[in-house]
Amino acid sequence: MIEFRTGFGFDVHAFEEGNHVILCGVKVPHNKKLKGHSDADVGLHTLTDAILGAIANGDIGSHFPPSDMKWKGAKSDQFLKHAVGLVAEIGAKIVNVDITLVCEFPKIGPVRERMRNCVAEILGLDVSRVAVKATTSEGLGFTGRKEGIAAYATATIAIKSDYLDDL
Repeated sequence: MIEFRTGFGFDVHAFEEGNHVILCGVKVPHNKKLKGHSDADVGLHTLTDAILGAIANGDIGSHFPPSDMKWKGAKSDQFLKHAVGLVAEIGAKIVNVDITLVCEFPKIGPVRERMRNCVAEILGLDVSRVAVKATTSEGLGFTGRKEGIAAYATATIAIKSDYLDDL
């Protein structure tokens, strides 16, 4: 029998002085950058957590602690690739992922397809299984004040299991 599991991720990063942000693996021109221990890719961080949640294997901080200087300035695609490897190790397969970026700026629409393609390539999925969406917070909260970006993600995996056989 095939069992489906869904994981959820959430992350936020504040802006600081800079000239671009990295979102879903794509360099996006902006008058700020995201502050973080790694490259602060809030999209890939939240997706990594969603995948780890789907397989009940901790979170990004437990696999890549910010206290470990080894990860200072690291590219976030390696975090996501690690989560993909853990999925494969248990004989599971990623079915689809869905990322929502919450920000006033930069505008996501012009780079959405590049983001989808980048995430699909990292995951080894067809782009039709990758959603990247954006919304604003209508001027409310820290994202509305343009102080940073928040992101949400879900990931669905399929795994062979006999857990439900007794239903």
